[in-house]
Amino acid sequence: MAGKVIAVTVNPSIDKTIAIKELEPYGLNRVVESRQDPGGKGINVARVLHSFDTDVTVTGFVAGNSGRQLVDFLKDAQLPADFVEIEGETRTNLKVFDQKAGKTTEINESGAAVSPENLEKFKEKFRNLCKNSEVAVLSGSLPPGVPKNFYAQCIDMAKTEHVKTILDADGEALAEGLKSIPYAVKPNIHELEALLGRILKTPKDVLAAARELIAAGISIVIVSMGPDGAVVADAHEAFKVDSWDIPVKSATGAGDSMVGSLAYSIVRGDSLYDIAKITTAAGTITASKPGTQICTKPEVLDSLHFVTVTKIED
Repeated sequence: MAGKVIAVTVNPSIDKTIAIKELEPYGLNRVVESRQDPGGKGINVARVLHSFDTDVTVTGFVAGNSGRQLVDFLKDAQLPADFVEIEGETRTNLKVFDQKAGKTTEINESGAAVSPENLEKFKEKFRNLCKNSEVAVLSGSLPPGVPKNFYAQCIDMAKTEHVKTILDADGEALAEGLKSIPYAVKPNIHELEALLGRILKTPKDVLAAARELIAAGISIVIVSMGPDGAVVADAHEAFKVDSWDIPVKSATGAGDSMVGSLAYSIVRGDSLYDIAKITTAAGTITASKPGTQICTKPEVLDSLHFVTVTKIED
């Protein structure tokens, strides 16, 4: 194993993916294929890390029968989990894949409410996990009862144990988390535009925005831009990264695959250039897969030569 990573997913889910020939809004739709997978951004990150032979532990909250089903899924996938059990039911998210359009409609539940007592139980668990870890990934939505500055609190706790953090969130959770200065952050361009309150039209606009985060103390910034690639920057250099043409079957998990491969690269001590390549390859491979399937290490390593990395001058 390369090292130990904590994948925090406080609002996990059971993801049910169904495929239909063509979506008929307000009409009868017959299912062609159906599958269930463990869901939540942190779990997707952990699945990628497991494929990359990196020791990872999933933590967060689970509830009820669906929570137990989720834990069973993780056991079957040989993913170590250390959750806090709470009342209620872990959410179920429905993903409807329209085969004709090649697009997915997502219907997500909000998740079980977390009590102050269970929030404290999680913090104690997270502190203990940090004592034997190198990187903590903080990603995904916050369930009811979890404060908007929750990720900021986790970043502060991780720093006391010299654990590097990766933040992948949006809205208030992202804005509050940035105040505690994570080691790395991976917003998509829309999340970054919402955070800064302005439109980012060109890669140089995106780099200028990334430089603002780096000036605040963040070491690595990756801004994903969908089919337009990504901008990857640190205090010393920056790259515009482009993938190759693929048939996009599902965007679900593509960003999480970038985050998982980023955690892998941080543990390895990779250069920013190598980080730019592997994260883009991971996201692209996952986007080419249907439903909630994610990239594997062999697929990513075999496709690195398809990724184009261009240095950006400020």
